[in-house]
Amino acid sequence: MSTAPVDTSTGIWQGRYVWVTVGAVALIFLAAMQSLAVTTVMPVVSADLDGDALYAVAFAGTLATSVIGMVAVGAWCDRGGVLAPLTTAVILFVVGLVVAGLAASMPWLVAGRLVQGLGTGGQTVALYVVVARVYPAVLHGRVFAAFSAAWVVPSLIGPFLAGAVTEALHWRWVFLGVAALTVVAFTMVVLRLYGLPLGADRPATGRIGPRMACAVAVALGALALSLAGRLGAYSWAVVAASALVIALASRPLLPRGTLLARRGLPSVVLMRGLIAGALFGAEIYVPYLLIDHYDFSPTWAGLGLTAAAIAWAAAADVQGRFGDRLGNARITVIGTSLLVTSTVVAAVVAVLMLHPAVLIAGWAFAGGGMGLMYPRLTVLTLAYSTPQNQGFNSSALSISDSVGAATSIAVMGLVFTALAGTDAAFPAVFAIATGLALLALLPGLRLGHAHEAATTQRR
Repeated sequence: MSTAPVDTSTGIWQGRYVWVTVGAVALIFLAAMQSLAVTTVMPVVSADLDGDALYAVAFAGTLATSVIGMVAVGAWCDRGGVLAPLTTAVILFVVGLVVAGLAASMPWLVAGRLVQGLGTGGQTVALYVVVARVYPAVLHGRVFAAFSAAWVVPSLIGPFLAGAVTEALHWRWVFLGVAALTVVAFTMVVLRLYGLPLGADRPATGRIGPRMACAVAVALGALALSLAGRLGAYSWAVVAASALVIALASRPLLPRGTLLARRGLPSVVLMRGLIAGALFGAEIYVPYLLIDHYDFSPTWAGLGLTAAAIAWAAAADVQGRFGDRLGNARITVIGTSLLVTSTVVAAVVAVLMLHPAVLIAGWAFAGGGMGLMYPRLTVLTLAYSTPQNQGFNSSALSISDSVGAATSIAVMGLVFTALAGTDAAFPAVFAIATGLALLALLPGLRLGHAHEAATTQRR
C-alpha cells in the first residue's frame, strides 16, 4: 500500500512530513488569501469594469468550473499518482489569476475566474489525496487543522492588504501578486513530493467519460443559474431548469444516496454543500453591505471578514484537539447554531441599520461554526474512504462544497438583483442563508461514525 506507515512519534511539522506540510499549507494559504482578497475588492472591480450585472457570476462561475477540475483530478489520482494532476491544477490556477488580473472588461475577468476555478477545484482534491497517501491516518486531523489554520494570517492581513493594495496601487495586483507567490510555493511543494510513493497500489479502472460529462453539465447548469438574472421574464424558468440539470448531473459525482441524506458518507457530503451555500452565499454581501450602506473603504470593509476567519481557525483547532470527545452530533448542533446566529444578526443589521460593529461581531459566529464543522467533515470523508476511492470521495466532498456555494450565490444574486434599490435586498440574501444553515441539521444528525477516532488530532 502506498500510504505512509503509521509513525505516531512524529508530528506533521517534524521529520519527513515537515516540508510536505509547509508546502501544502503554503498553497492553502495563498488560496485563502486570494479568496478573501477577491471578496473584499470585487465591489471595486465591478464598479471599475461596469460589471454589476456579472457581480455574482464572478464568484459562482469559479465555483462552477471547479467541479470539472475536481472530477478530473479525482479520477486522475485514483488511477495513479498525485504529482501530475496537482501540477496541472496549479498551472490552471495561475493562468486564471493572470487573465483576471489583466482583464480590460468584466467578461474577461469572469473568463479568467472560470479558468481559475478549474485549477482551484483540482488543487483542493489533489492536496486531500496527498494527505491520505503521505500521512498516517492518526495525523489527518492535525493536517486538516493546519489547513484551517492557514486561513489565520490571510484573515488577519488578507482583506486589509487587498483593500490597501487596491487603494495604493490597483486591484489588478490582488490577482497578479497571488499568481507570482503561488509559483514560488508550488516550486517548493513539487521538490518535496518528487520521489515519494504517491500512487495507489490498485488503481481504479472505471470509465471517466460519463463522470466528466456530468461534471460539465453541472458546471453549465451553475453558470446558467448565475446568468439567469440577465434574462428578464425567463429568469425563473432558467433557474428551475438549471436546478434540475444540476441535481440530475451531480448524482453520479456523489456517493449513492447523497441527495436523500442517507446515513454515513452521503450525509457528510450533503451537509458540506448546505453549509457552504449558507456561508459563502451570504459572505460576499458582508463587505458589499459595509461599502454600500456604511461608506466603508475597501480596506476597512475587508476587516469585516477578519473576525470570522480568526474564529474559523480557532474553532478548527478545537475540533482537531477535541473533535472525537465532542462527537459528530454535538459538533453539528453547535456549528449550525453559530452559523444561524450569524446570518440572523446580519439580516437584523441590514433591516434596522444597526452599528456596523454588530455585523462584524455577529459574522464571527459564522467562522466559529464553520471551523468546527468543515475540518470534521473532511476527516470523516477520509475515514469512510479506501485507497481506491480517496480521489472520488475527496472530489465528491469538494463538488458538494462548490455546487452548494455556486447555487446559493446564483440564487442570492438573482434575488438581490430583483430587489435592488429596496431595503429588502440585503435581508433577503441573509434570510436564504439562514434557511440553508437550518436545513443542514438534517444530514448533520445522520453523519454516523467511521474510524475517525483514529484520525482525529490528539495532543
